[in-house]
Amino acid sequence: MDDNNDNDYEILTDEYTEMDLSFKIIVIGDSGVGKSCLSARAVNNNFDKIYAPTICLENYILNVRIKDKKIKLQIWDTCGQEIYRSLVTSFYRNSSLAILTYAINSKESFINIEKWLNELKINSNPEIKIFLIGTKSDLIDSREVSTEEATKFCDEHKLDYFIETSAKEGFNVKNVFIEAARELYNMNLLYKDRGSRAGSVSEYCEEKKNFSNFLIDDEKKGIQKKGSCC
Repeated sequence: MDDNNDNDYEILTDEYTEMDLSFKIIVIGDSGVGKSCLSARAVNNNFDKIYAPTICLENYILNVRIKDKKIKLQIWDTCGQEIYRSLVTSFYRNSSLAILTYAINSKESFINIEKWLNELKINSNPEIKIFLIGTKSDLIDSREVSTEEATKFCDEHKLDYFIETSAKEGFNVKNVFIEAARELYNMNLLYKDRGSRAGSVSEYCEEKKNFSNFLIDDEKKGIQKKGSCC
C-alpha cells in the first residue's frame, strides 16, 4: 500500500481525545514472530532488539483519521504461548479485525497460521476482518516463506489484506494499521448503507446490532443510546 494513497489519512497525536469510532484489533501468531515489535513500532516508532515475551496481553492505542472520521484503534498484542491460549481466545470476541502474523524466516510460524485462523473463526464474530502479515522482511537472506506462497494462502482463505513488514527498519509497519483503519471505516459506511436500505424496523435494528459487535464498549453504548429499538 502506498503511504500517500489518496491522502485520505492522518496519524493523530495524543491531543485528540474525542474519536468518532473505536475498534478493537487483535494481533495473533506464534511466539517470537515479532507481534510486540510490530505494534510498538507502529504506535511509538521504536524498535527494541531485545523484547521480552508478552505475558498474556499488551494494549496499544493508535488514533487515525480516515477521511471525515477520527478512529481509535485499540490494538491488543497477544502472547503466542500455549499456556495463555484460553485467555487470549476470549479476546477474539468483539474484535473488529485480526492481524495474523508469521515471520518470513520461520516456515513453522507460517504453517501454524492455519491453526490460528481456525481458532479465530471458531471464537470470533463471523464477519471479522482478517489481515495476514509477514514480519522480519529485513531477514531476506534467511527467508523460508516466499511472498508468492503467502499471497496464495491469503487468496485461498479469502483474507482481507496481506503485506510483508519489518519492525526493525519500519518498513510497511504503519501501513498495516492505516489499512486496518480504512477497512473499518468502509465497514462503518457499509452498515450505515445497509441500515438506510433496510425494508423494516426489525431489519434496521439487526444491522445496528451486527455493527455494534465490532465496536469497543464505550462506542457500543453510544450506538445503543441512539435507538430505543436496539
